[in-house]
Amino acid sequence: MGTKLKQTKESFEDTLKELEDILKELENTQTPLEDLVERYKRAQECLAICRKKLDDAEMQIKKLEPDGEEDFSLESE
Repeated sequence: MGTKLKQTKESFEDTLKELEDILKELENTQTPLEDLVERYKRAQECLAICRKKLDDAEMQIKKLEPDGEEDFSLESE
């Protein structure tokens, strides 16, 4: 389906916002069961997309670090 390609091009922030919106829908007890199941499936897709983007960002950061283990803490002098 074309939606898979579209999903990977969405920004992390847009996907996270969609996930938050879906969670609000899932908490609504007035939503029909069939709709809840579909929204749950989409929430799982959004979660996977967000995790992948976070993992990719972490890998990019580790490549920039000389030993791959430095932290970002700042010390005052």
